[in-house]
Amino acid sequence: MTRTYKVRIHNRQTDTYHTIQAQDDRYILHTAENQGADLPFLCRNGACTSCAVRVLSGELEQDQAMGLSPQLREKGYALLCVSHAKSDLEVETQDEDEVYEQQFGKYFGKGRVFFGLPLDED
Repeated sequence: MTRTYKVRIHNRQTDTYHTIQAQDDRYILHTAENQGADLPFLCRNGACTSCAVRVLSGELEQDQAMGLSPQLREKGYALLCVSHAKSDLEVETQDEDEVYEQQFGKYFGKGRVFFGLPLDED
């Protein structure tokens, strides 16, 4: 039996709010778009972090979210393109670069880089 949940989405990039009705067997991003919400996305298959959100309340399922580490999932991050609502939800979009930095920043050097070499700050 399909269930329908209320999902409130705060798009931080545009400071807009959308409230949608999401069936638990449909992806939240696709449902939101069909209901008129303009939200960030890119790959639509859970491999990037363009549609990343932080779950403020409620539960969702995102088994196919390859683009998020288990650690970020535990911190409440999700990818709307491959997420299914499992309760009423409240989420807010995230800056893709911030999510990417949290996930991969420890693997890359900091500071300005030119052809792989650090630049002098002078």
